[in-house]
Amino acid sequence: MSTVLFLHDTGLATPRGAELTIKQLIRLGEERGHTVLLDYLKDLEDTKSHIQKADLVILNSTSRCTFELELVQHLVENETPYVKVEYDYNFCIRRNILCTVDRNVRSCCHPDKFHWFRKLFANARLNVFQSPKHFQSHYEFYGEAVTSKLIMPPTVEVSLLNPSEEKQDHTIPFFGDLNYLKGGHEFVTYAEEHPETRFTVYGRNRLRREMPQNMSFHDPVSNEEVLDILGKTKRFFCKPVWPEPSGRLAAEAFLSGCEMIANDRVGTFSFDFYPNDKEQAKKEMEQAPEVFWKSVEGILTTSEASSKAPSLGNVLVYKSYGGLGDIFFAIPAIYKIKEVSGSLHFAVAPRLVDFFAKHLPGIKVVNEKEVREQEDGYDHIYEFGNYPAFRGYHLPHALKYPTHKKVKQHAIQHYIDTAAKLHKDIDNHLERYPYFKSKKDSTNPYFVVHHGAGFLLKIWPTDKFAALIERLATIYPHLDCKVIMGPDDPDLAQYFTKELPHVSFVTGGMLDVGEAMAGALFHIGNDAGITHVAGAFNVPSVGIYGPTGPGSWGSFAEHNELIWGKKGVCAIRCNYDVILNCDHKICLNSVTVDRVLEALYKVLQRAYPEQEELLRVNPQATFDFTENDCLVTLGENELLLEYHNADMKQHIESLFTQPASVNAMEGDFALVVDVLKQQHILFEVPTFQR
Repeated sequence: MSTVLFLHDTGLATPRGAELTIKQLIRLGEERGHTVLLDYLKDLEDTKSHIQKADLVILNSTSRCTFELELVQHLVENETPYVKVEYDYNFCIRRNILCTVDRNVRSCCHPDKFHWFRKLFANARLNVFQSPKHFQSHYEFYGEAVTSKLIMPPTVEVSLLNPSEEKQDHTIPFFGDLNYLKGGHEFVTYAEEHPETRFTVYGRNRLRREMPQNMSFHDPVSNEEVLDILGKTKRFFCKPVWPEPSGRLAAEAFLSGCEMIANDRVGTFSFDFYPNDKEQAKKEMEQAPEVFWKSVEGILTTSEASSKAPSLGNVLVYKSYGGLGDIFFAIPAIYKIKEVSGSLHFAVAPRLVDFFAKHLPGIKVVNEKEVREQEDGYDHIYEFGNYPAFRGYHLPHALKYPTHKKVKQHAIQHYIDTAAKLHKDIDNHLERYPYFKSKKDSTNPYFVVHHGAGFLLKIWPTDKFAALIERLATIYPHLDCKVIMGPDDPDLAQYFTKELPHVSFVTGGMLDVGEAMAGALFHIGNDAGITHVAGAFNVPSVGIYGPTGPGSWGSFAEHNELIWGKKGVCAIRCNYDVILNCDHKICLNSVTVDRVLEALYKVLQRAYPEQEELLRVNPQATFDFTENDCLVTLGENELLLEYHNADMKQHIESLFTQPASVNAMEGDFALVVDVLKQQHILFEVPTFQR
């Protein structure tokens, strides 16, 4: 027979539902002639060795394993088939998805873990869940990735049940530690409201509140004793705070004939047999281990996993709400859908059709107003609406964003995670930026500035943009500047203090904007859609953010720097009304031209390492020169450079007052320059010589 390896992070002596079930499954597997091994996940290399020798892996809980993500990655990429048996919500850092029942719980999942678990479920030969409700919770997060499934009821040992005809009405037991997640507060409150009844807890008190006189605490008892007590109990209390995946105790109480005082968060109660068919419940629970092993043996006799899921066919995708930048954020997700579709049509506003049709190869871009009359010709229609759903989900065909407020990540990844729910074979990894084809103009090199925004209260002051362009004209006199000028953007030209013949204005539509961005060396702009146009063309960018932080909506160019003027300057949490009524706008007014130049130097240094470079001083740094040393101040940091000789004094003063050749630094002075570069006092900035 086959060698089956169980992986679990907790000793089976622990008297909990998961461990009791695993013991039963291992025992039955051995009875059926399999060689069953158990690895407690203490050493990664040992575990890998065991996996290599196994015919099949049964992966149970891993959240207590110190190398959890490495293990998951190894299983996903290894050829050994595996079954994922889920007892909690192990993709969640808290293991309890409290975010689904408590709106105050946010950013509760680690992005890497969340995404690797999708791969884990999608690549498993079988996913085992503890109840229909447990499966549904996973489906809401991962969609089609979890549909290779077996829903297995609690493996209650029905033969050990001991229901009594005489039930005690004066005592209500609680098994396990009295804590918040298990509904401890509800239990205590119920005890306070029923002083005539005794409440017996077989575990420790984990609540920080005074216990009523009618409540007592005792040592934990074995499962056999639990069943004996439940057999004599008339009423059983079960109101967990978290969505209980199964609730083995609740099942045992139900089968023991207890009256259930429960809520809708107990997984066992989502089976069809509850509450009226105890005999069917007993039958399914008795058969659960057998059904599990029959499924496992079916996998063992099948050499390969099932083929890819069917294509989605002809697909129509809308992006009907949100700003221009939000459309660009959705493009990687749209390409993910395209990979599993026969054809994909992308519906946008009429003014954007020509632009996106030019830059989205392999996708048919259509007029959203016209295509709404032709929806019958599509197999699937999806509306991305907007992340997050500011207008709710009332739009026809609207998709929901399961990771919103739960996984802290860029909006691009939220769109991808939502698309990944639609088809098992969609990989939710961002493999590429949504790059459009670019073509740098070597004969007339230039950079792009956009000083406006759809919401003008989010723009950096226009006079500072003008001052920045004038500074850049001094730094790069041979570069042209193209200013994107929308119809409602401020008049930038009136703020110039001198003639700037190299500055031109792009005032046309999106095709003209795209043409300008495709050839740009770099871009500087506000929290606006044009900054995300730059990201689509992968133009090295500096984004200036004020009342709304970059967070999920930051520039996504491969090389970018984001300046959030609010950080450390203003503690007021902004919403639309606050922004409208803010007089000082310190978050934007406090951002200096020097700060933007510093960010630009950082971007250019990373983006163009192959270019001829000059050493340029951080414009935010200040220098105090004396006869014997120089004190460099950058923010809260200070660096004292002592002169060892007259030559060093000359070199230092020259270095900090004018650009220097990178290749001219030799000997001990080169070591000094390396330190200054590490401290971001000096940057190696490309010259962009023609």
